[in-house]
Amino acid sequence: MDIQIASILAVDGIATGAIYVLIALGTVLIFSVTRVMFVPFGDLAAYSALTLAMLQTGQLPGTVMLVSVLAGIALLMELTSHLRAGKAAKIPKAILYYGILPVLPPLIAWLSQGTVLPFWAQMLLALALVLPIAPLLDRIAFRPLADASVLVLLIVAVAVHFAISGLALLFFGPEGYRTEPISRAIFDVGGVIVSAQTLLVVLAAAAFSGLLYLYFERTISGKALKATSSNRLGARLVGIRPQVTGTIAYLLGGLLGGVSGLLIGPVATLYYDSGFLIGLKAFVGAVVGGLASYPLTALGAIAVGLLESFASFWSSQIKETIVFSALIPILIWRSLAAPQHEEEEEDIA
Repeated sequence: MDIQIASILAVDGIATGAIYVLIALGTVLIFSVTRVMFVPFGDLAAYSALTLAMLQTGQLPGTVMLVSVLAGIALLMELTSHLRAGKAAKIPKAILYYGILPVLPPLIAWLSQGTVLPFWAQMLLALALVLPIAPLLDRIAFRPLADASVLVLLIVAVAVHFAISGLALLFFGPEGYRTEPISRAIFDVGGVIVSAQTLLVVLAAAAFSGLLYLYFERTISGKALKATSSNRLGARLVGIRPQVTGTIAYLLGGLLGGVSGLLIGPVATLYYDSGFLIGLKAFVGAVVGGLASYPLTALGAIAVGLLESFASFWSSQIKETIVFSALIPILIWRSLAAPQHEEEEEDIA
């Protein structure tokens, strides 16, 4: 391996790692606020890319049906909850948030069926279709179990992943899709060929990471999310509602997942089940950050991308094994670095 090959692999690894950064940050965000290890996160990226591919081919994506059905179930659950609690005054707000806003993108997609939309409109519509999925799944599957253990929430998340992945097979079929690139420009940087699409991926990851930092530091809702992730009980005592912060976390996570899918769609062929592998690799980066530190998570995701790129050069057949084997030393390091607490002695009656 010479310097030029190493440079090419490094550029490819950084671009791949930038995709993992967005998904890993969303994973840490949702887990820190809601204690849910959102396994279907990678599926959101796959849904975003496949939805855009369907729109580009002039077909109505199955995401329209998925969002519409999820919105109907979530609305029914919300109305039932308010009626049982005797809070009829909250019904109009529930209808707005679960019955109107989530179905607007599906309605637009249905009305524009057969119409050739501009490329930017297709991207926005695909993102808008994917954005409500995570909050709706939260309302249906996770919010009723908000006080359950992390293990129970993880089991539910795995079940939700299999359901979403199976529906993706029904909606999009077993064929793989690759979307049109945002730009086909190519640049020569020091003898290394870099595509504009690769630069857009890296810039988008950096931009969204910066915006996420500003959101946490400069906005009231962002500070509420930080407070909830630091101390849920303390956040409740000062008037922060975990349900609201959880919904915001899922919205932001859905946004990051949707954007990552739009960025990865032109550079990789995605299938209905590709999201799980993408999310699992991003999870390795999240583990580097201890599922708590956003800067370490971003660095870990970049490291995973670089490791995958060089591993594919050494042996493409076992690159996945090399990447996931990295979890073992990472977990050992996190275990040794974490503060040790002495086990409490049990009182013997």
